[in-house]
Amino acid sequence: MNLPRHAEIWLLPYMKSRMRKRARSTKPKRAWVAVTDHYEPLGKVASIGVALGRVEQWRDRWPRIAEDAPRDAAGQRPQYSFFYPQEEYRRELLDNIAEIVALGIADVEVHLHHDYEQRDTFIQKVTDYCRRLTDDHGLLRQQDGRTVFGFIHGNWALDNSRPDGRCCGLNGEIALLRDLGCYADFTMPSLPSATQGRVVNQVYWCTNNADGSPRSFDRGVEASVGGGRCGDLLMFTGPLGIRFNDKLKPQLETGEIAGYNMPTASRVRQWFDLAPTIGDDLFLKLYTHGAVERNLVPLLNGGLSNLFQELTEEADRRGIEVHWATAWQMYQAAEALIFGRKSITTAPATYVQEAGR
Repeated sequence: MNLPRHAEIWLLPYMKSRMRKRARSTKPKRAWVAVTDHYEPLGKVASIGVALGRVEQWRDRWPRIAEDAPRDAAGQRPQYSFFYPQEEYRRELLDNIAEIVALGIADVEVHLHHDYEQRDTFIQKVTDYCRRLTDDHGLLRQQDGRTVFGFIHGNWALDNSRPDGRCCGLNGEIALLRDLGCYADFTMPSLPSATQGRVVNQVYWCTNNADGSPRSFDRGVEASVGGGRCGDLLMFTGPLGIRFNDKLKPQLETGEIAGYNMPTASRVRQWFDLAPTIGDDLFLKLYTHGAVERNLVPLLNGGLSNLFQELTEEADRRGIEVHWATAWQMYQAAEALIFGRKSITTAPATYVQEAGR
């Protein structure tokens, strides 16, 4: 049997994670579900007119989908997290997305594609972009007096993790993200890319490599109830596993939602089996590239509606409370557990800005 790509990186950790899950004596009581979109409206070298049309379809359809979908255990509508690329910034596009966010059904976080990056230019890019999102669009949040953001690395090349050094170029990226206000990273899993990390199906703390080498996220400390901060940056990984097609050929399961890989009841069951847990809470992070037509059309024309229905039915079957979450709300739920605070429930995706609002 041919193994899926780059199995030398992730297969053994995956097998260990499956054994740990089977040995678990208790079942999760709550599931936090976030859809993280590597949202690139200018993707495929689109014109600004095409990009505006893509965003307008989301602005028109997503509120109706969220309103019609099952509410979660706290009565909240489904949430959606747009990880918008710094290099694709156009004010008119972000203004339209901010209108969706204002309805309490979405969020915007930071996405970045870069190549041959230098430390100073990276710091400037992220700082300027966060300021623009905050000051010009009322997005992102303040925590402990500073702007904070969730992060997804473009081309999955977090911490200079490609073997050829392309699509990043910056060692020490984990520590820089920490210092710039990143509250958590949501890049992984990245298969079939060679950038895939060696820690799978966990929420965990990674620490920047002391020797300045890349791929700091290959090692970490699993987040635990009351365990506190155990590294530089909290990593939320989506479900990673193996599923079989009709010909019993192994395929990768990475929690991707796409036109060629739509949610099904069997996939949802596997997501619940694979997703990381902290104590009694399960954290299911899914992802998509929802701006381009090959995914936009199926997602907005039944795919997302089916997703939230299937998730609700599977949670009910398992006797688990389901909570729809933005990336930020998922982090808040995990943070409450990690630092031993009273567990939170989701609330509308409001923004807690300290000044200038």
